[in-house]
Amino acid sequence: MSTIGFIGLGNMGFPMAHLLATAGHTLLVQDVADAAVERFLAEHPAAVRAGDDFAAADLLITMLPNSDIVESVLLDGPVPNTLRAGALVIDMSSSEPVRSRAVGEALAARGLRYIDAPVSGGVRGAGAGQLAIMVGGADADVDEAADALGVLAKSVIHVGAVGNGHAAKALNNLVSAASVLATTEALRIGEAFGLDPATMVEVLNASSGRSNTSENKARQFMLNGTYASGFPIGLMTKDVRIALGLADQLHVPSAFSHDAGAYWETACEQGHAGEDHTKMYEVLPGLQAAPAAGK
Repeated sequence: MSTIGFIGLGNMGFPMAHLLATAGHTLLVQDVADAAVERFLAEHPAAVRAGDDFAAADLLITMLPNSDIVESVLLDGPVPNTLRAGALVIDMSSSEPVRSRAVGEALAARGLRYIDAPVSGGVRGAGAGQLAIMVGGADADVDEAADALGVLAKSVIHVGAVGNGHAAKALNNLVSAASVLATTEALRIGEAFGLDPATMVEVLNASSGRSNTSENKARQFMLNGTYASGFPIGLMTKDVRIALGLADQLHVPSAFSHDAGAYWETACEQGHAGEDHTKMYEVLPGLQAAPAAGK
């Protein structure tokens, strides 16, 4: 078993680190919230509070909110200087693809290896070890990470070079976000015409309109008003923003996606960022601002 450094014991990181420890790996943990570290150590007595020292780590995993924080930890702080030469860093955060490539290059200049391995599946998937992980990096580095990632995932897809993982994750969530909007509007239109929403979901799931939203969100969280999938509107909006930023950087026309993204931005602006993303079923019909023109 490996000794794994793990930075970021938040809603996703804590259950992921828990699974790694349960699988027999030794965990060196760090988080800005000391209470999270204390709770983890209480549940896993063999784990170690790392502070900023990860010299004993075979692998270092980061599960952090954004590229700014990833860069502050991996480039600006003391952590990389404590890693042994050639150590593998696995960034599982929701980061910006172009910036991830720059992080990889900067770490390579320090004699460290880097892959990006963002996840899809939310808190439920993290707790169940049923995440989908999209990995960008060299073949040998991805192979070295396979045992640890396999504990966390139902599927691990090697999507190419460093940065491609973060690109694939953001683009996946762009499609998911658009699907939530389209499904919501279809159900609301049908309801206004006299179609029972539950019946319409049955139609979608038996027909070409079937999607992850219709199969795994509509009945489970939207129609019953529980809105408890474990993934908030703010995080969905952040991932959509990353995807649209990549489109803009690459000068790829994406008018429809920008229009969809504007609805998510508007939901955040109107105070819904902390609510579950499935609550767009309730929020979307009441949004006041029209989407910005597509770019």
